This record gives sequence, structure tokens and C-alpha cells, in this order.
Amino acid sequence: MSRIRLVILFLSLACPLLKGFSQSAILSDSSKVSILTIGTANESHTLYGHTAIRIFDAQRGLDNIYNFGYFDFDTPYFLAKFVKGDLQYFVATDAYPGFEYNYRQENRSIYEQVLNLTTIQKQKLLDELNKTLYSDERFYTYKFIDKNCTTMVIDKVNDVLGSKVITTKKPVTITYREILNPYLENSFFQKLGINIIFGPKTDKKAEVLFLPLELMNVLKTTTYEGKPLISETKTIFEAKPEKAFSFWNNIYFFSALILLVVVLKNNKVYAFYFAILGLLGVFLSLVGFYSLHEEVRWNYNVLLFNPTLLVLLYFYKKKNRKWISNLSLFNLACIAIYLVIIINKAQLLLFMALLITSTIGLARFARKNRKIKPVNG
Repeated sequence: MSRIRLVILFLSLACPLLKGFSQSAILSDSSKVSILTIGTANESHTLYGHTAIRIFDAQRGLDNIYNFGYFDFDTPYFLAKFVKGDLQYFVATDAYPGFEYNYRQENRSIYEQVLNLTTIQKQKLLDELNKTLYSDERFYTYKFIDKNCTTMVIDKVNDVLGSKVITTKKPVTITYREILNPYLENSFFQKLGINIIFGPKTDKKAEVLFLPLELMNVLKTTTYEGKPLISETKTIFEAKPEKAFSFWNNIYFFSALILLVVVLKNNKVYAFYFAILGLLGVFLSLVGFYSLHEEVRWNYNVLLFNPTLLVLLYFYKKKNRKWISNLSLFNLACIAIYLVIIINKAQLLLFMALLITSTIGLARFARKNRKIKPVNG
């Protein structure tokens, strides 16, 4: 959830002086430990914000950030590893001034929540962070929901507190998908793509606290031993609003474009439309088998983005009316099942234009190519 800063990373990991000093630092009673929450941005890895830990001790000259959101774009086969789900993320440390400067330059809000910890707890957290930083524990396999920069911070703080103090508020009434979608209100096509590739896991109740801004909101009301866990909340930087409206990047443009296929009533246009859906279905199927990410496995969206549409187009090219009709009816049945599955889910409106267009197109294909029985007489 945070872009890699290779120069800072190299200095923080390679400099033995920094390592030796950090590991031997004894925090003063006036030290502060904070959770920093970074606002969202438009790049794929910044859509949901970022979480980090700040250790500040003016008496010891310490002001460092511990950051679990690093990954290396230069990793061999980076994209394949990311899709598969075995890409290694890692923790690194930054000097706070540079950290703040970078996010100000990116116009991303910075919020700080100071934890109400004892000096012993602060020291234990610092020691644990440094132990992780300078051992093989600094690497972890990223999981979108279950293991990311936010969940790792929560785990570290909870370990110090001795129990799962920081957790979702019960009862949980909202799904992961319902949490994710509002973050993408100004990025329709990213929202559409994420809802296409994410399957049943994101429709489950959001038992895991996994997003930075959600963590920030939970911390506001979290208590520990009868006292608020947060002693102070500060807005370090408030991002300037950016122009949100886009003529084309919205559901209205997309729906009009898709429904235009119905209006044109052109078989070649429909063939092109079904080819796109079929190819997406092949992609979803392959990713579902290949990836270790639970969010993309067993994806029921293949019922709408159906790979058999490509087979339908093959028989359409061969002018085999029997199989055009049969496969059209099969895909209509799949759409009916799909509609039952998503009728009460957050993505229904997103896919409505696709559902309407596919249903009408397949019905036309089935009707025009149905077998005509001979008339006796």
C-alpha cells in the first residue's frame, strides 16, 4: 500500500550505525508511539491508504517510521508473483521528516494517533520492531485482506498489549466488498475491475480489520484497561481536494456504451462484445486456478464473463445454428444463476448494463438460430 523508496530503504538497511543505534536505544518516559494513517491516492497500490508506526523520543534524538508496506518492483517476475500471491513484502524504517515530505508531495493526508502506552510497553514495541527489522522476520507474504501493512501493525501493537485489543467492532454487519467499494467512487473502471476479479471471499462479513482508514476509525473508540487507547489525535496534513468528475470514468458513460450494443442490433458488434466477455472469463478462470489469493478464487463472475462465449463465437463463425442456439441458452441459464447469486450484493448495479446487454443478445442469438420443426401436411 506504499510505494517503495529504494534510496531510503538502502540507507536504512545497509547503514550499520543506524542499526546499532536503533537496537541499543532506551526510550525515555517522554517518548511517544503513534500509528500513522496515510490517505488514499489513485495508483493501484495506493487506493486504500497506508499504515505505519512512528517512534518519537526528543531526548534520545529518535524520530523513526516502521513501515510494513514495502515491496520491490525489481523483483524477478514481479507481476507473476503479485498475481500468484507469493510476492514478498517487508518492513523497513525511514526517518520521519522524509516520510512526511514524500506524502505531502503526493498530496496524501497524514493522520497521527498517539498510543496510550506505558514506557515499558513502548520499549517492548520498539525492541520487537527492531527484532523484526534485522532478521528474516522482516519478510512476509502479502495477502490483500489477511496480511498487509495494516494487519501487521495491529498484530505488533496487540502483542505488546497482551490481547486482541484492536479489532473489528462486533457484531460485524458489513462485507469486505461493501467496505472496499466506497474507496473507488471516483475511479469507476478500477471499481468495476476489482469487483470483477474479486470473488466470494469479499462477500463475507469483514471480520478482519485490514484497511488503514478503518483502523483509524476503530482506534478512536478503542479502550484498554478502562482507558482510551489513543491519548492524542492530530491531522499532520490534509490533502487538497482534487477534481473528481470525469466525463468517461463513471457508471453512466459505461452503461451507455454497453447498452449501445443493444441499440445497434448488429451481430458483429455483439460478437465483439461476447469475445471480450469470454476472454475475461478465461482470465478469471486461469487466475482462479493459479493464484494463492483467496479473494480471486472460485469466482462466480465467470457465469457472466463466461469462457464458453468463445465457443459460441466459434460456432457462430461456422454458422452452426444448433450449437449457437444451445450455447446461447446455456449462457442464459448461467446468467439466471448469476443473478440469483448477486441479487443482494454490492456489485449488482455495477453489472446491470452487462446483464441486460448479455441477456438480450443471447436471447436474439437463441431465437434466430433455434431449430425449426418441419410442418406436416
